[in-house]
Amino acid sequence: MVKGVSSLVPARLDRLPWSGFHTRMVAALGVAWVLDGLEITIASAVGSVLQDTRTLGLTPVEVGFTATVYLAGEVAGALVFGRMSDRFGRRKLFILTLALYLIANGITAFSPNLAFLLFFRFFAGAGIGGEYAAIHSAIDELIPSRYRGHVDLAVSGTYWLGAMAGTASTYVLLNPDILPVDLGWRLGLLIGPVLGAVIWVLRRHLPESPRWLLTHGRHEEAERATAGIEEAVRRRGGPLPPVDRSRAMEFRPRGAPPYRVILRVLLRQYPRRSVLGATLMMSQSFLYNAIFFTYVLVLTDFYGVSPHDASRYLFAFAFGNLTGPLLLGRLFDTLGRRVMISSTYLVSGALLAVTAWLFKQGALNATTQTVLWSVIFFVASAAASSGYLTVSELFPLEIRALAIALFFSVAQGFGALGPTVFGALIGDRTNPDPTRLFYGYAFAAAMMVAAGLVALALAVNAERRPLEEVTRPLSTT
Repeated sequence: MVKGVSSLVPARLDRLPWSGFHTRMVAALGVAWVLDGLEITIASAVGSVLQDTRTLGLTPVEVGFTATVYLAGEVAGALVFGRMSDRFGRRKLFILTLALYLIANGITAFSPNLAFLLFFRFFAGAGIGGEYAAIHSAIDELIPSRYRGHVDLAVSGTYWLGAMAGTASTYVLLNPDILPVDLGWRLGLLIGPVLGAVIWVLRRHLPESPRWLLTHGRHEEAERATAGIEEAVRRRGGPLPPVDRSRAMEFRPRGAPPYRVILRVLLRQYPRRSVLGATLMMSQSFLYNAIFFTYVLVLTDFYGVSPHDASRYLFAFAFGNLTGPLLLGRLFDTLGRRVMISSTYLVSGALLAVTAWLFKQGALNATTQTVLWSVIFFVASAAASSGYLTVSELFPLEIRALAIALFFSVAQGFGALGPTVFGALIGDRTNPDPTRLFYGYAFAAAMMVAAGLVALALAVNAERRPLEEVTRPLSTT
């Protein structure tokens, strides 16, 4: 029998006040979402430029395939690096995955042809996919429980900060009056690596998750890492709150569990949580991919907006998505998870249904459509972010990163249907029919409402509770 070790490390981490250490940690790790938003936005914007014979001379199908390869890389990276994060540690993986992204995407900017571009876009996507699993695990394990909900939502919402930055940068970089056609798109693909290189330096000074160290039998290292965090907090904030010694836990390290144990945990021990996580992640992914990837098509085909002017509308849409998690996030830690998760899914679904009906009736124009979408996704962005929070905190520490990766991958696969379905519903661009697209919006709205009802029934009241109380680690059972 494995010898147990009694530890107060989780209690010591949870009782800490917010400090500069936590701010630096969130900034250094949360940048993954900014980078992904930046990457996808710039890649979408340079698509038309890559069709120019003065660049790579790609066909529309080849341009679309570059996006598919990037998303496939994200899924592969999440699965591979998620498992590695549970096995080898959060710190090693969030340094490795960012380095992979930096190198692969930096090389992509020098692509001489399609094959070269596709090869390195895949590995850039793999780096970002791996980031999701490693950083959410690390953030949730290092953030005190009373802050965990709104910090997690804010981090996920920064995807749209990256989207806004990408939209703004393309105004300059893709303007042929400012930069040569074959230079601007290459510089655009270098923005992310430059930002990532700065953050990579900060990450090198972050500690390993003490909680992860405990589950892998590295008790002394966990104690040292926790003491270092406490000292960093003490230097800025004075004396620390006392530790509740009744919260001491006994750990019997088992390391990363085999796949049969993982399946047992997901399907037999926590089936309701698995249904909840899959439902939340799949519904929000379908909604986002359906609306976001056909956003410009709707503006151009139904409202006559030029592709260049469509970027301005996209900026407003991104702003609504960014502010939602920031302004609503604290309610997830005060009103609670069940209330806020269910209500954000239900409200965003209901608003989308109303907007879909107005769209079908021809009652909207480009401006009012954008305003309504921005309001919908102000709420839906908080809902989507809560999906990542849910799958991160509702499964044991030993499989946390892989659980995030699994649900992320399922959601990406299901969400990938969205652009295809909605593209088909838009139909003939010379004679677009709002009725068919209305049915697509209604279906997406129904999915969000259904997810809200599932959350109302199955969501766990995890607000302000230690991770070990929400879900006991396998090492303590």
